[in-house]
Amino acid sequence: MRKLRMGMVGGGKGSFIGDVHRKAASIDGMIELVCGAFSSTPEKSIQSGKELYLPQNRCYGTFEEMIKKEKELPEEERMDFVSIVTPNYMHFAPAKMALENGFHVVCDKPVTLTLEEAGELQKTVEKTGLIFALTHNYTGYPMVKQAKAMVKNGDIGNIRKIQVQYLQGWLATAVEKTGQKQASWRVDPKRSGIGGALGDIGTHAENLTEYISGLKIKELAADLGQFGEGRTLDDDGNVLLRMENGAKGTLSFSQIATGEENNLAIRIYGEKGSLEWHQENPNELITRWLDQPKKVFTPNGNNLYPEAASASRIPSGHPEGYLEAFATIYKNFALHLMANLNGVNIENIEYPSIDDGVRGMKFIYATVESNKNNSQWTKI
Repeated sequence: MRKLRMGMVGGGKGSFIGDVHRKAASIDGMIELVCGAFSSTPEKSIQSGKELYLPQNRCYGTFEEMIKKEKELPEEERMDFVSIVTPNYMHFAPAKMALENGFHVVCDKPVTLTLEEAGELQKTVEKTGLIFALTHNYTGYPMVKQAKAMVKNGDIGNIRKIQVQYLQGWLATAVEKTGQKQASWRVDPKRSGIGGALGDIGTHAENLTEYISGLKIKELAADLGQFGEGRTLDDDGNVLLRMENGAKGTLSFSQIATGEENNLAIRIYGEKGSLEWHQENPNELITRWLDQPKKVFTPNGNNLYPEAASASRIPSGHPEGYLEAFATIYKNFALHLMANLNGVNIENIEYPSIDDGVRGMKFIYATVESNKNNSQWTKI
């Protein structure tokens, strides 16, 4: 029994998401950062590693150097897995190289820059048999897991209608022209891919829809917008959904919704009841019923399914949020990897996988295709 050793690609000085990943990975005490290639600039990468209190010989100038040198280390010293927290265009190459050299992978979403890369990475995961986790972190909230379990158990009956949204307002002005690092790469097709807000937050709405409902989106009709001056990628979108069971849905996302922060919300309506969850108030799952009063579920509250209870870390009434949801992904990945390293089969360990990543890329491509064809219905 020991902590898992994590190497990181990206997440250097000034990175938002890299710091989130490091904090989340450490919450349950199962993972420690031992090395990294933190920037595309070798000098900045090494400096970032030093500021994270890593020894200089484990601070690498490139991800290629890190993977090569770590593989040469004794098994009891080298990293166990790589966490990739770079912009989209830098997901595929380090993920593929890590897998091909025997290292497991945790990767931020969307999984790759293109659908072709996603398919090739999926084949690499299958060929190597290694573990790959995708950080669709909103699936880690206890009340999201409660919602999924209630749907799976048939509590609300057959699903008829789904409404999901993810609204932000931080790109309501041209902040990318002010040198804002997080904005500049997200509006650049070469670094972000064919989807702007669609890839950044629209995929979270898509993933949450399929995760809770247990249903695949069969086809969609999309209307995308570019409101920011000079932008070539979408910063707003509305999508009609047809689910595989015949249910209907609407999916709305925006990064120009002035005043919004991280307004991710989902409502699922079944024959017997409905579920409602808001990311900005994540500790409440609101349920409504045909024949009984409205009920609100909370973490560590009454009548929780085991899936939800296992994702709660602290007593009722204490807030659990974004970092803890991220940590649930890392915790489940770590449990699976620890079992793997000890030759133990483990069941019912849940986290987003490479298959979820491929689904997300197919959603992006179908949405862009539909929009190009005047919102024509397009199959995923």
